[in-house]
Amino acid sequence: MKVLFIGGTGVISTAATRLAAERGIELYLLNRGQRGVDIPPAVKVIHGDIHKSAETAKALKGHRWDAVVNWINFVPADIERDIELFHGVTNQYIFISSASVYQKPVSHYLITESTPLANPHWEYSRNKIACEERAMLAYRTQGFPITIVRPSLTYGDTLVPLAINSWNKSWTVVKRMLDGKKVIVHGDGSNLWTTTHNTDFARGILGLIGNAQTIGHAFHITSDEVLTWDQHYQIVARTIGVAPNIVHIATDTLIAFDRENEGNLLGDKAASVVFDNSKLKRFVPDFVATTSFAQGMARTIAWFQADPARQVIDTAFDTWCDTTIAAYEKALCK
Repeated sequence: MKVLFIGGTGVISTAATRLAAERGIELYLLNRGQRGVDIPPAVKVIHGDIHKSAETAKALKGHRWDAVVNWINFVPADIERDIELFHGVTNQYIFISSASVYQKPVSHYLITESTPLANPHWEYSRNKIACEERAMLAYRTQGFPITIVRPSLTYGDTLVPLAINSWNKSWTVVKRMLDGKKVIVHGDGSNLWTTTHNTDFARGILGLIGNAQTIGHAFHITSDEVLTWDQHYQIVARTIGVAPNIVHIATDTLIAFDRENEGNLLGDKAASVVFDNSKLKRFVPDFVATTSFAQGMARTIAWFQADPARQVIDTAFDTWCDTTIAAYEKALCK
């Protein structure tokens, strides 16, 4: 099977790249070669920028694909471009959407692929919805072979996926825990959430790649483990051998301190959601998520501790935490 990944070196996609190589898939990556990721020797790399359509068309000329997976599409114009590039030259096109497209606020705790798509709180999610709608229109009117995949919060060795954290420098909250500093958890910490290890996600998406029965369908791929946000923080703290000093702050208050939190929280992590993976398991019968959050965090923390250079701190976010906690506790004392 000949497959093209557009991207393929990000937090989610790296594990899929490695698993595809292990399974003997003839895999090509189209990317700019800017991430310092070890790519398996069997994987072929085509250097190019997908946002430059003429350059990409030239680089891919003469290729025909069993499947194309675009890991880095975010707005409908990206889908429009890919329809032009890949219609007629691939048997399947997989768009990586997001589970944040599902209805917010949720009307039912159990999320299935038929849950309505609506998110007034996060532009990122609204753009993903618009991408899905454009791709499905192309499927209905042109026969474009679309499969939609919706990851939820997916992490790997290089990311500590806590709700209130620096996403680019995610050791920051771990360092606060190690230093005995207070860490912020939104709400009362009891809302339910699912995090998924990228190796589990990889097994799910590899089962969909090349599967003709998935054309025209959407799937989310998540773990079946459900934890509260307090439990997520407690597991990270236990992994590093400390007790977390948690401060619970209302979601609305955190948004007042930083408007960027509206999308991250009201548009995503402040909701209690449990994902029903029954549809995925019907199409990929051997899929099972096997990495618990505790196991995943043991791997992640070990990766960071193996090289102190990886333990980069986001000083602006760290200061924001201190300022927010101080203001919140001062208000409580009035």
